[in-house]
Amino acid sequence: MGFADDLAARSKDRLTAIIEAGQNAGGGAGDADAKALLQVALVNEISVSELAASWVASTPEVDVKLAFARQAGDEAGHFQLVAERLRALGFDVDGFVPPAANPLFQYLATLTSTAERVAAGLFALESIAYGVNENFIAYCRAHGDDETVRLYESIIQPEEREHQQIGRALLDKYATSADAQARASAAVDRVLEIASATRAAAAGRLGVTCFPGC
Repeated sequence: MGFADDLAARSKDRLTAIIEAGQNAGGGAGDADAKALLQVALVNEISVSELAASWVASTPEVDVKLAFARQAGDEAGHFQLVAERLRALGFDVDGFVPPAANPLFQYLATLTSTAERVAAGLFALESIAYGVNENFIAYCRAHGDDETVRLYESIIQPEEREHQQIGRALLDKYATSADAQARASAAVDRVLEIASATRAAAAGRLGVTCFPGC
């Protein structure tokens, strides 16, 4: 087992708790609910795209630069997909203004080392996104939103999985020293801690736990 496998095993219980907290595909959801939930996705996608883009210039390793550039581009593409879906549901995307960064993205913006950034942005964040998106897909399917299901299953989720896999490979390549591994582990711990709290708060506001990630 490499470091990424060890880190995945170490964080499995906390990641599972975040994902299981959103496993509730019941309840009534009409167009208003679909629009509200997809607006969460809109915020997440632009936030991750901006974050990854901000790391490109200050990351010295070329392959990691390219990984963040790819993540930024893919998440921007997800934003566009979700925006088009929201337009079809009657939401004024042109009037959308991203809110200020939430505590999770405020924390992510403080990370400076390659190991921390890869662990937090490609490994942990994308692991959360993939898991909670599976819940959101189940929610949409239960409410007959087949088009949103198609977008997530055919485009968004495969790319989120690829980001996660790239992150694991880069962790094994660059988190080799004791210091780098300690920084990476601490970053994952903090991402999971903050994500758990922010998602719980959002669930309270939305009245539903099955909302998408990045």
